[in-house]
Amino acid sequence: SGLIGRSWAMVFAAAGFKVKLYDIAQQQLTSALENIRKQMKEMEKSGVLKGALSAEQQLALISVCTDLKAAVEGATFIQECTPENLELKKKIFGQLDLIVGDNVILSSSTSCLLPSKLFTGLKHVKQCIVSHPVNPPYFVPLVEIVPHPETDPSTTERTYALMKKIGQSPVKLNREIEGFVLNRLQYAVISEAWRLVGEGVISPTDLDLVMSDGLGMRYAFIGPLETMHLNAEGVSNYCERYAEGMRLVLNTFGPVPEFSGETVQKVNQALSEKIPVVPKVLDARRKWRDECLTGLAKLKTQMKSD
Repeated sequence: SGLIGRSWAMVFAAAGFKVKLYDIAQQQLTSALENIRKQMKEMEKSGVLKGALSAEQQLALISVCTDLKAAVEGATFIQECTPENLELKKKIFGQLDLIVGDNVILSSSTSCLLPSKLFTGLKHVKQCIVSHPVNPPYFVPLVEIVPHPETDPSTTERTYALMKKIGQSPVKLNREIEGFVLNRLQYAVISEAWRLVGEGVISPTDLDLVMSDGLGMRYAFIGPLETMHLNAEGVSNYCERYAEGMRLVLNTFGPVPEFSGETVQKVNQALSEKIPVVPKVLDARRKWRDECLTGLAKLKTQMKSD
C-alpha cells in the first residue's frame, strides 16, 4: 500500500473495479486510504479525477485487508507492489502460488527484476507476468508488459486488454531484457547527461532544460523513431542523410559512468539550490509535477479526439 500500490488502486477504482489493498500493517493501510481520499477529493475539485464515477463512488470500491488469503479471494488480477527486493517479491509470489486458482493473473510492478528471476519454479508460472508502470501510474499511463518464458500467451493478452480497459497505455515486450525498454532508454539519456555535466560541457540546470524545453517537448507526443521519420522524407531517407553523423557522435560516447565522486556533488548542489532536499519542498515539487502531467494528459486526450 505504498505509493505505487495506492496509485494502482486509484487507477483500477477509476475504471469501476473493486480493489482490495493488502499490507501487513493496519496503520499502513489506514494511512493509504487517507492519502487516496485526499488525492481523489483534490482531483475531483480540480476537475481532473479519472473515470465516470465520483470520488466517493470510487473510494467505496477500495477496501483494505491484512490477510493475504482473504485479500485475493475472488480476484481475477493481482498486482504486486512490494519494494524492489527480489527475495521479498519471490516470497510473496511463493505465498500467492499456494492459494490462487488457475484463472487469476499474477502480475508484478517490478521496474527491473526479470520475470525469469521472479517466477521460475512457480506452479502457476503460466499466469505470471510483469506489468511495470511508470511512476506515478495514475498520471503516466504507460505500462510495460513483460512475459516469463513460460507465460501463457493468453495471460499476456488478458493483461494487455485489462490495461487498455482501465485507461493505461500498455506495450508488449516479446521477451525479457535487463531494464525492460523504458529504463534502458532512460538510462541511456541519464548516462550521456551525466558525462556531459561531468566533463564540464554544460551545467546541470541547462542540461535539464535541453530535455524539458527541447527533446521532451517532442517526445511528449512522438517517439524517437517517428521523429526520424518526420525529420526527413521517411526513416530510410533519414538514415541516408544522417547515419554517418550519428555514428561519428556515438563513437565519442564514453564508458558507463560510476555515478559517484565530483559529478554527484556538482549535480546535487545544482538541483538542491533549485529544489532543497526538504520533505515539504520535495512534496510540493512532486505535486506540481503531477499537476503538469495531468494537464498534459488532458491535452493529449483532447488532441487525439480532435
